[in-house]
Amino acid sequence: MTAVAPVEKPKMSHRQIMQSLTGLLMGMFVSILAGTVVSSSLPVIVSDLNGSQTAFTWVVTATLLATTISTPIWGKLADLGNRKLLLQIALAMFVLASAAAGFAQNTEFLISMRVIQGLAGGGMGALSQIVMADILSPRERGKYMGLFGAVMALGTVGGPLIGGFVTDTINWRWNFFVALPFAVVAIILIQRTLNLPAIAKRKVQIDYLGIMLLASGVAMLLIWLSMGGSQFEWNSATSYLMVIGSIILLAVFVLVEFKVADPLISLQLFKNRTFTFAVIASLVVGISMFGTSVFLSQYMIMARGATATQAGLMTFPMMAGLLVVSTIAGALISRYGKWKAFVVTGAVLQVIGLYLLGTIHYDTAFWLVGLYMFILGAGVGLVMQNMVLVVQNSVDPKILGVASSAVTFFRTLGGTAGTAGLGAMLAVTIPNMIAERQGELTNAIASLGDKAAEVGAALNSGSLPTISTLPEPVRIILESIYGDGVAGLFALAAPLALITVVAVILLPNQHLNTKTNTERLAEESDASPTADTVA
Repeated sequence: MTAVAPVEKPKMSHRQIMQSLTGLLMGMFVSILAGTVVSSSLPVIVSDLNGSQTAFTWVVTATLLATTISTPIWGKLADLGNRKLLLQIALAMFVLASAAAGFAQNTEFLISMRVIQGLAGGGMGALSQIVMADILSPRERGKYMGLFGAVMALGTVGGPLIGGFVTDTINWRWNFFVALPFAVVAIILIQRTLNLPAIAKRKVQIDYLGIMLLASGVAMLLIWLSMGGSQFEWNSATSYLMVIGSIILLAVFVLVEFKVADPLISLQLFKNRTFTFAVIASLVVGISMFGTSVFLSQYMIMARGATATQAGLMTFPMMAGLLVVSTIAGALISRYGKWKAFVVTGAVLQVIGLYLLGTIHYDTAFWLVGLYMFILGAGVGLVMQNMVLVVQNSVDPKILGVASSAVTFFRTLGGTAGTAGLGAMLAVTIPNMIAERQGELTNAIASLGDKAAEVGAALNSGSLPTISTLPEPVRIILESIYGDGVAGLFALAAPLALITVVAVILLPNQHLNTKTNTERLAEESDASPTADTVA
């Protein structure tokens, strides 16, 4: 492989680092805000657009699917070209698609725009990690993790709050416009403050076949997960054909990656023990991070009768756990250079948090639900970012972009598959639970007198009901059903999280490097003066 070396190897001061991080942090905030601002109001949006539970799941899944597929592509581009320009392109794509989504008249158009958001979001997620490695060493990363944690928490918590407030006071469509002014500022700041070393150009062959095979295989798998049991039976010809087709496409992708000169995902990375176990851990962390955030909002609205604004506020404990614990741990990791104990603790907390959330009902005391969310958030915060950190610390600096994006890819894949699969289960579980309580529900509707026909028609429309507007006898039954249905998803995810515990225990406990990726590349370039580079 042709060597990639920085043209210069600057030693950045704390002030220069902070200046360079300003635009990156703003860009991260915008991408997170544009993605989370709709989370607390999705039930309202889908209901207003006459969407079903399947549509609700796909509004989320489509974004995650596109993010999953595009992440390794962005990582490959980052190893080849102008990372600063790529960041700006991804940011512009993300916000323009978000603005277009605000004009959606049906769930199909909304899902299409969310796909474009996901494509750009893959770039923001992968590139931000890569750029951090360019200007911060693994050892000193902890000193700045508080900033990234604060931005993540502000966007993740502030997004649902802003979205809920806008939905309750103006209109849900304005959720998709609020990030526009921030985006303009972010693009300007990135242009003015983010100073990165130039990457020496090199000849490269784009793995187009690998891109198509990976995209097709993953998409077919996730479509099967999200629609199985509702659009077609699990035990049907359609189901079997989709599974077999996905397996064949992904198997051919693996064969292609062994053969091509410049693979999209280098399978040689799996020879690195740290990379392999980090990937396994990240797959399950994705389920915890994406799945719980999606279905917790649905729990708050559908099982506790919360408004969109209240749902945003009610999920705050999870983000607080993520922010507080990850910030403290980051500072300690930077100070002492020890990371493994924090990661193992986080994996255990993740299992505990999911198990406890699996025990909740629609009338569980909210302080208990909040405590469970805090525990889960703390666990996710300790594991999520550190998986990328330990991989960047252990791989060859020339392929840092591919390695970093690969970890993000598998985390997002886990989140996408988990959200799609859990959503499909909920889409099947809720009707079954309603059928089991049909007699009780029929009596409740009959007791409404003149309103009985109207309420019955609304419940039989196939769209998600607006729980808070239903009469009390019917509302309590449906809140109980949705509360138990969503809790069942968390109970199912808890045993899966044990995989993360095993994987992080098996991670090699390597010391954190004190050099940035730029410095490591410069050392390799100095040590190999005959490296074949293209000016």
